[in-house]
This record gives sequence, structure tokens and C-alpha cells, in this order.
Amino acid sequence: MAYAAPIFAYEVRYVIELILLVFALVIEGVALVHAITQRSDAFSAIGTLPKGGWIAILAVCLVLTLLGVGGGVLSIFTLIGIAAGLIYLLDVRVGLRDLHDGKGFW
Repeated sequence: MAYAAPIFAYEVRYVIELILLVFALVIEGVALVHAITQRSDAFSAIGTLPKGGWIAILAVCLVLTLLGVGGGVLSIFTLIGIAAGLIYLLDVRVGLRDLHDGKGFW
């Protein structure tokens, strides 16, 4: 009997997928909480989607990641959710922070 993979390969895969899931949920959750706590007029001031649009995008992505729709952690919906969260955190959040002169812990 020759095995194609070591016996512990499934445990390693499980740990890696769990780390990716936690990473995705943290990114999407932080982005959603930040979007909820911002003023709605600030979004139009920096020339991006309105606050409701970002909240809807991030909430749907978070729910789809939580439900595991599409085949688990590496599904297309999870990857889109990570991308949406990172775009918000790395682009929109920075613009909002610059609008407020960099004040605050966010």
C-alpha cells in the first residue's frame, strides 16, 4: 500500500484553511465595523461609493464567507470578500483618515 500523501496531510490542510478563514473574517469584519462607524458625508467627499454601498458589499461578503458558500475557504466568494475588505482598508480608510487630518485610532 503506497500512499500518495503523508497521513497528516489532511490535518495540515485543515490548519491552513482555518488560518485563511480567520484572516478573511478579521479583514472583512474590521472593514465592516470601520465603514459603519464613519460619517456618510465623508464617503462622498473622497469620491468613492456611498456609505450604504460599502456596508452592503462588506456585509454580503462577510455573510458569504461565514456560510462557506461556493466550496469553503478558497471559494470565489471568500476571495472576493478578502479583496473587497482590503480595498476598503487600504484605499477608502486611508482617504477617510486623510480627510480627518489623520486623527483617531482608526
